[in-house]
Amino acid sequence: MSDEIIVSHCSPTLAGIKTANIFSAEYESKKSVMAELKNLNSVLSPKGLEAVALSFGKKRALIYIYRPARLARDLSDKNAVRILSANGYKSSAPDECISKLIEKFNEKEEFPHEIGLFLGYPPDDVSGFIENNACNYKLKGLWKVYGDEEKAKILFERYKKCTRLYCEQLKKGKTIKQLTVAV
Repeated sequence: MSDEIIVSHCSPTLAGIKTANIFSAEYESKKSVMAELKNLNSVLSPKGLEAVALSFGKKRALIYIYRPARLARDLSDKNAVRILSANGYKSSAPDECISKLIEKFNEKEEFPHEIGLFLGYPPDDVSGFIENNACNYKLKGLWKVYGDEEKAKILFERYKKCTRLYCEQLKKGKTIKQLTVAV
């Protein structure tokens, strides 16, 4: 997985302004993905981030880059706990939840809708998405908004600006290590 793919999909997380991002990357073998993740984690972990593979398709792996401390905070929200519980999670502990999420990816063909909680989306938007079958949203941007439309607009712009600036910095020679903020 290239630095360009990571930066284009994960800049807000690297910058410390978002809990997590996901992206899919082509791979030749699971072993090669695991080796790449080990190398990536050697850069990210000292700055408070982790990268894991959520699933493996025939030629693409779904990679999750996240900030464990922020994820713990997000998943402890009472509305997030309610959504997790309703979707088969027995705990709101991040490691256990990520294991359950990986299990769900391996069991189902469709995306587990609660994944928004793992990406830092507001629980109101995640529950709205689930309850409305992805319909009747107020705003569609980086996710479908069912709650605070104005706050979402601000976040969408902030994330887009961050991604643009990080992509520019990468083109100027900055490395992922240099672009990743320790929070």
